[in-house]
Amino acid sequence: MNVLLHLCCGPCALYPLRVLREAGHQVTGFFYNHNIHPFQEYERRLGAARLMAEQMRMPLLVREDYDLEGFLANVASAPAERCGYCYGSRLRISAQVAAEHGFQAFTSSLLYSRYQKHDDIRTAGEQAGLEHGIAFLYQDFRPGWQEGIRISKELGLYRQQYCGCVYSEKERYLPREKQK
Repeated sequence: MNVLLHLCCGPCALYPLRVLREAGHQVTGFFYNHNIHPFQEYERRLGAARLMAEQMRMPLLVREDYDLEGFLANVASAPAERCGYCYGSRLRISAQVAAEHGFQAFTSSLLYSRYQKHDDIRTAGEQAGLEHGIAFLYQDFRPGWQEGIRISKELGLYRQQYCGCVYSEKERYLPREKQK
């Protein structure tokens, strides 16, 4: 099957890419992450995704419209619910691109992370697939967490320390006692 793999970043895509290829799928990566803040972090992650795609000989599509203002406008009034918007917005665009380019299915490296809301990602992907008439290829990639980390370190890929949005950056770096 010809599958579009949405990449949240290069390191998180390594294990899903391997699993998908071992299952006989032809995989093309797709980088679309309008949530990443600040812009220099976005550039670092995009660079790591491009490097990973080159090293793994994976075609890569990139949608570079960095719409931080649009992202913030949609989450500022309810920051605690930002993840649902973030998953949905990225997976809807991924489904649209997959359908427009003739892919048979799409999936996301978000399903690899132990730190993301797995069930919400699955629901958002399935809904996006229905909206755009394309299959969402669900697979729980979390069992390969340590292997993906090992491979990304061997390849020398940039490994970020937070999800991507300004809120997750705050949660990562602000001491817990000051977050209350």
